[in-house]
Amino acid sequence: MRARLLDQPIQRMENAMTDAELDTVYTRLCKTMTQVGEANAPMFLARFALLAIEKIGDADASLKLIEAAGEGASE
Repeated sequence: MRARLLDQPIQRMENAMTDAELDTVYTRLCKTMTQVGEANAPMFLARFALLAIEKIGDADASLKLIEAAGEGASE
């Protein structure tokens, strides 16, 4: 079972990924971050975030995701 980042998960979209697909995508994200290197990881993540926000196409949903990602990030 994958770890939950939130007490209440964000509502999934109709075309949500399976757990296996999510694992594949997350693994690729981690491997790509390793390839770009620690110094370039923040820029890579910023670019990825902008591309994802554009693809999501919903400001409200994007803002909720940003808030959720920020919860507990400074602990």
